[in-house]
Amino acid sequence: MFKNFKSDFPASIVVFFVAIPLCLGIALASGAPLFSGLIAGIIGGIVVGAISGSSLGVSGPAAGLAAIVLAALATLGSYENFLVAVVLGGAIQILFGVLKAGVIGYYFPNSVIKGMLTGIGIIIILKQIPYFFGYDANPEGDWSFLQMDGENTFSAIGNIIGNISPGATLIAFIGMAILVLWEAYLSKKYKIFKLIQGPLVAVAAGIVFFLLTQNSESLAISKEHLVAVPVPDDIDSFLGQFTFPNFSVIGNPQIWVTAFTIALVASLETLLCVEATDKLDPKKRTTPTNRELFAQGTGNVLSGLIGGLPITQVIVRSSANIQSGGKTKASAIIHGFLLLISVILIPTVLNLIPLSVLAAILFLVGYKLAKPSLFKEMVQKGWKQYVPFFITVTGIVFGDLLIGISLGLAVGIVVVLIKNYQNSHFLHIRNEETNGNKVVKMTLAEEVTFINKGAIIKELDRIEPNSHLELDTTKTRFLDNDVIEVFDDFRIKAKDRNIDVTLTSERGIEKNPESYAEFFKRDIKKELALDR
Repeated sequence: MFKNFKSDFPASIVVFFVAIPLCLGIALASGAPLFSGLIAGIIGGIVVGAISGSSLGVSGPAAGLAAIVLAALATLGSYENFLVAVVLGGAIQILFGVLKAGVIGYYFPNSVIKGMLTGIGIIIILKQIPYFFGYDANPEGDWSFLQMDGENTFSAIGNIIGNISPGATLIAFIGMAILVLWEAYLSKKYKIFKLIQGPLVAVAAGIVFFLLTQNSESLAISKEHLVAVPVPDDIDSFLGQFTFPNFSVIGNPQIWVTAFTIALVASLETLLCVEATDKLDPKKRTTPTNRELFAQGTGNVLSGLIGGLPITQVIVRSSANIQSGGKTKASAIIHGFLLLISVILIPTVLNLIPLSVLAAILFLVGYKLAKPSLFKEMVQKGWKQYVPFFITVTGIVFGDLLIGISLGLAVGIVVVLIKNYQNSHFLHIRNEETNGNKVVKMTLAEEVTFINKGAIIKELDRIEPNSHLELDTTKTRFLDNDVIEVFDDFRIKAKDRNIDVTLTSERGIEKNPESYAEFFKRDIKKELALDR
């Protein structure tokens, strides 16, 4: 796990700086103690990271659960009572993993997953604009369109006028310039700049700027525009920040309702993020979803026992990890230790970091998730791809994550029903041996949609190393873009496992195709022409 330490450690630093304000902001938005968000971040990194089978996923407190936590605190009467629900919710997630409920994650179309990533990217950018200019009335981590302070995403941006902090804005632009210069030029030309991450330099510049300008009338950054980690006076006050569940209320039906709600929402968000993270993974590794539910459940049980918020895998931190060059789960684990060490040893140093600098870092994370080229790519793939994509994006931006995903999935199901009204879909597998070599013959039927994705991934993962795969698509009339991407992802894993592939279609035979998307491009263009 630690053989890629040179890549994972710098990535963990970036994830650490992204996680700090989100852990605190989500706790504030949830109406919970600030320290509870840090507890969840630490356990999500160290415990969940160690148990999880995800190579690049990062877990911690999730914005999608903030409203649930806030409502539960009002209903259950105290934070100690709420922690009982967190522990029980984690136990239910472990049960989900044992019952192999993780398979649900495979049944979300790629157009919806890409819409989720893009929508979150847009939300990150929009929500960070006020912080960039030093106006941060709404808690960091409140991703909903209708904010908890009574504003919405766009009215909050409009409120920047007349509330701009010159110092915070100036260091935000300086931080942005450092990040862009680091990534576009320095890290590509000089090796030393690959070892030291641009976000670390930007944060250091922010601290120095704050210290140098704190006596300036025009450029001084006030404390409300800085990170606000709780600072204990001594070891007793530090330990006093931990809260423990009140198990005497375990018989209260509302506790169990909240527990099931946390388990269901946290599991769904985790499975969606797992699917999205695997899609972003350059090596296209597949996360075992049932093991992930077990890891998340274990994390939530421990978090609830010592006063932490509920945990899920989080796409903002996971994508920051990938974009920063993380290679293995070590980056997630190290980021958890960095949170723990910094909270214990240097909370006062963390409280010198301007939020506007962290906003600049998140800007780049958001941009990479919502690149303009992706919109063009989805439109070119036809209405069956871009309609669920845009519906998902719109639902997330003007609602929240679950609303966007639900709308996109509903549209995706309608598209499949339209196609399956005409054709059925099957997958036939036959194993043989030729000259002592294992040969797997996979014949795709007339209709193959994203619903078949989970079964195909499962069968491809079962193929033994040093085998030969014969993939027959001669009878296939509709091959979903999601399935094509599955085969493109498998192409990378096939090389690592020494699996030869022979692809047979009506247009001939090709061995070890360099791109399945390109191979089927003519057929896709023909289908688009018919659709129009």
